[in-house]
Amino acid sequence: MVISSLSSSKGTSPPLLKVDTLVTAFDTENGRVHAVDGASFAMAPGSTLGIVGESGCGKSVTALSIMGLLPQPSGRIVSGHIFFDGKDLPTLSAGEMQAIRGRRMTMIFQEPMTALNPVHRIGSQINEVYAIHLSKMTKKQRRKAAMTMLLDVGIADPLMVMDNYPHQLSGGMRQRVMIAMALASSPDILIADEPTTALDVTVQAQILELIKSLQERMGMSVLLITHDLGVIAENCDDAVVMYGGRVVERAGVMDLFKNPAHPYTIGLISSIPGLAEKPKSLLPTIKGRVPSLDKMPRGCRFSNRCSHVMDICHTVPPPETKVGSPGHFASCYLLGGKP
Repeated sequence: MVISSLSSSKGTSPPLLKVDTLVTAFDTENGRVHAVDGASFAMAPGSTLGIVGESGCGKSVTALSIMGLLPQPSGRIVSGHIFFDGKDLPTLSAGEMQAIRGRRMTMIFQEPMTALNPVHRIGSQINEVYAIHLSKMTKKQRRKAAMTMLLDVGIADPLMVMDNYPHQLSGGMRQRVMIAMALASSPDILIADEPTTALDVTVQAQILELIKSLQERMGMSVLLITHDLGVIAENCDDAVVMYGGRVVERAGVMDLFKNPAHPYTIGLISSIPGLAEKPKSLLPTIKGRVPSLDKMPRGCRFSNRCSHVMDICHTVPPPETKVGSPGHFASCYLLGGKP
């Protein structure tokens, strides 16, 4: 599958990032398992693309594959392409990738307490970003830039925070520091992997609004990874639904929620509480659970949980089929796709 352009609410333009039939595997004691199996999607410059799915569906592994940060030596990209600004990232040397990662493409990790170095002050960790990627800056310029960046992410007393260690900050403050570090180099793409994990609801909203406002000001693209469809609806232009390491549906956000096509997507959307629901009534659920990576079904990976399953679903993976609106595709035999 080759995705040459992306149609979204941001317009139609050549993609800044294009993932084409990506296969990422891990070598385990039980043999090789495929955490991402043939994923394809693209995102336009300045847009926000959301990847959504249950835990273990391959969202974070996809992000780590893009960044070239797979755990070594077990993790590896087996096949496929990841094009960023026309360059196929898996083919680049370590030095070439280093020039992109942290400079033009940055990432906010799920848990800032583990992403930040516990034995270094916040100021030195932000300064390191400037020292590596903007080496012509003087020490004084780096410190001033770090303070400005902390102010930009809503930290009122940057001088105090710069002298603190990560454990001295709240979860919300640590996440703001992570955002400041990720945006210090003015990247083209920010990958946010569950950026509101373990934060209370009020702080979650503040962090997401902060990312959105900084995106608009800096003109960057955002790849937002989450398990929360509400976050996708509020913050994204386009969405990719993953299950069992595969992309099962991709569409513009409005179209996805208005016309979901894959049974898994329909199940996820149906499970969202609504104001029209009868009080204290049970929400619809998707029966069963996600299989482990070494016990995935041969055909459609959702076949063991799908209420519409057919014989062919157990043996042959369904092809991606155009659903209706431009840019809306889903992988399901119910849509009339031929093996």
